[in-house]
Amino acid sequence: MRHLDDWQDRVDAVWANDTLVPDDVIARIDALAAELPDDDPVALFERAGARDSAGVEDEAEVLYRRALAIGLDDERRTRATIQLASTIRNLGKTDEALGMLRAEYEREPRGPLHDAAAAFYALALVSNGEAERAASVALQALAPHLPRYTRSVTGYAREIADHLD
Repeated sequence: MRHLDDWQDRVDAVWANDTLVPDDVIARIDALAAELPDDDPVALFERAGARDSAGVEDEAEVLYRRALAIGLDDERRTRATIQLASTIRNLGKTDEALGMLRAEYEREPRGPLHDAAAAFYALALVSNGEAERAASVALQALAPHLPRYTRSVTGYAREIADHLD
């Protein structure tokens, strides 16, 4: 396990280095991924993320799908789902992205990445011409973080959603 912890630390260092241009990030992540088996889902996920952040979304999509098919731990599975859905939304596959993000948003309302799922679900809703529903989703995610007016904002967000149904 120590080897994988060290490996992830080195991957995280690449992501934290904001002096690298996207092609360098891809090259460094690919070099680290080469240390693991070809079908290692974590390595595939990191390679996908590098391409995704560089705007090479068609390659990222394939790698995300492979990583998810092989299997990731729960946190990475959620991250990969959100990132893949965002990628395919950008590639024009809005309906599929909406389905993935809706499922992730509804899966675990109190999960650590629930707000991230809500944000990307809202973006996909906007892409699909559903700005009011997107506002409702975003406001419901935001409401618990407000120092005041949580109940009011939550109520108004639900009112928007109820109006649409």
